[in-house]
Amino acid sequence: MGTLDGKIAIVTGVSRLRGIGAAICKELAEAGCQIFFTYWTDYDEQMSYQIEVNEPLMIKEKLRQSGVEVQCMELDLRDILAPEKLFKEVVGQLGDPDILINNAAYSSNNGYTTLTAEELDKHYFVNVRATMLLSNHFAQAFRKGSGGRIINLTSGQSQGPMPGELAYATTKGAIDALTVTLAQEVAPLGITVNAVNPGPTNSGWMTEEIKQDLAAKFPLGRVGEPEDAAKVIKFLVTEDAAWMTGQVIHSEGGFIR
Repeated sequence: MGTLDGKIAIVTGVSRLRGIGAAICKELAEAGCQIFFTYWTDYDEQMSYQIEVNEPLMIKEKLRQSGVEVQCMELDLRDILAPEKLFKEVVGQLGDPDILINNAAYSSNNGYTTLTAEELDKHYFVNVRATMLLSNHFAQAFRKGSGGRIINLTSGQSQGPMPGELAYATTKGAIDALTVTLAQEVAPLGITVNAVNPGPTNSGWMTEEIKQDLAAKFPLGRVGEPEDAAKVIKFLVTEDAAWMTGQVIHSEGGFIR
């Protein structure tokens, strides 16, 4: 029996085999959790990392090998109606969710001289608005009295600056504040809310040169892997973590900035 048997989890931003989202789904599925994940192909095709168009379906089939039900849908979280569309599909195909993992993010390089209002809006719509609306929708529909879990992925903005990623750093930094305040609001419903900062993670975007450069900044002598963050998140959604809420956890191997 798995530690998450009978649970249903929503995981956003699962489109790459080497991504953190896929690793999270794998850990949860192996623990017996049913999975519904979202992906956004148009965004991934614009990124520097390489992605095959069928990777989400490959992830789906791999997860089903764990013996759990898995469903997915392509979803642009910039759409103001995205939360309603997502929850309608989840409830219709799997049932009422127990777990929400806000993993999806929008990121592009920009500084104060290049940032435009349009690009800032794209970051805000995905990183802040979608995370808040999905969390609100989850909490409003939650009727189970205990065992509800919301996990937000952040990037350690409180730990140091991210030059050249002004919009990303600003919008992801808002997730820390959301986590702390929302945790207080939804605690009476039996829902815990925590955030995880995985630090620099080898999720497909690192060249060998980048990996070698970053490895020197980790006391453990290696960069983070998607599985490192996924294992922390799996713990946070189990009953063993029922007393943890409102926390921003920096699971980044002692990364030295």
